[in-house]
Amino acid sequence: MSKITRVWSREILDSRAMPTVETVLQLDNGVTTVASVPSGASTGKNEALELRDGDQARYLGKGVLKAVDNVNNKIGPAIVGIDPSNQADMDKKLIELDGSNNKSNLGANAILSVSIANCKAGAIANNLPVYKWVYQLSTAQGAATEGIPTRVPTPIYNMINGGAHGAGNLDFQEFQIIPASSKPYSLALKTGAEVYQHLKNSLIKIGAIHSVGDEGGYAPNLFNNADALGINVEAINSAGFQIGQDFFLGLDVAASHFYKDGSYSIKDRSNSLNSGSLTSFFEDLSKEYRLILLEDPLQEEDWSGWTEVTSKLGDHMMIVGDDLIVTNPERVKKAAQSKACNTALIKPNQIGTVSETLEVIKLARQFGWKIIVSHRSGETNDFFIADFAVGVKSDFVKFGAPARGERVAKYNRLLSIETELSANK
Repeated sequence: MSKITRVWSREILDSRAMPTVETVLQLDNGVTTVASVPSGASTGKNEALELRDGDQARYLGKGVLKAVDNVNNKIGPAIVGIDPSNQADMDKKLIELDGSNNKSNLGANAILSVSIANCKAGAIANNLPVYKWVYQLSTAQGAATEGIPTRVPTPIYNMINGGAHGAGNLDFQEFQIIPASSKPYSLALKTGAEVYQHLKNSLIKIGAIHSVGDEGGYAPNLFNNADALGINVEAINSAGFQIGQDFFLGLDVAASHFYKDGSYSIKDRSNSLNSGSLTSFFEDLSKEYRLILLEDPLQEEDWSGWTEVTSKLGDHMMIVGDDLIVTNPERVKKAAQSKACNTALIKPNQIGTVSETLEVIKLARQFGWKIIVSHRSGETNDFFIADFAVGVKSDFVKFGAPARGERVAKYNRLLSIETELSANK
């Protein structure tokens, strides 16, 4: 049995030049694991609290020295001697140490860094790759479907960044392309990268800006949201692929960010929209562009609107709850009762521990939902989330565009896992 002998943390930078927490956990055999946590730009108000210092003299108040200190002086000493194989017990200990209902005392960033570092240590202690260890944890918690992982989840690429991730001229946050799930992952990655390159050429051809946004997708100066869908279609065709056969389209609308005083304002319509008229707009887009995914189509507390959009579009589209459910079990239960969505976006830092994330996945699966495991816009090169996605047997992964090191680290890790899975067949 391995035991934790030391835990320490420090402040590092994420992909948006903002501070985040990195934690190192050491076992009694000298082995160490390292985990760093991401941070979101587009955050739901019900997420677990990411602890920031508020000192305007450092990093515009976004420093995380308080969270680092909580790991070094509160969490670390309390978990020395614990067997890292007991992930559920570890996470329960972390929750009890914090004592709040939203991780606000110690910080979800501090807590998650330790939870992930412990999960990696548990994998080493049991002589397993992380994804196989996560599968064992998932099975023990009832979160994984039957049978060991045999495939890598289908990637969802954020090709054009709008909203909080882009330059501010597009209302919707992500304009996605989704390879056919029948493709092997390595082919889905190759073809996705090819479309990405053709998209750049398409933007250059029309004289549009082709700078890159927070998640690696392009952040062009297009006229409206439908234009962005159209240019994704053009790039797919230019690369020699077909919509509806090789690739499908999706949208992360992030509607809370353009919702004000009870209505929605988008560049595609001259008048403000209510939830019903915005849903009708999505119906039109679905028919024209064959959308198969719609994430956060409405404001996160617009429950009746969510129920309507799922009723109208959910039979042929994934209606994805992100800001709506924020990887929170109570929000998931409410969404299921309201029939407000049919797919869960899973982000561990929205809830704060590995075990709680597995519990949310278990719930979502009980309701018959699909599972998408997701990164955040502020990422690090830590690719734990790739192993986690394979381990829980998620249907899809959302790691951004196939560009920028912090995104590619995760996509490349999936390539490695695919090779291993193929060798074991």
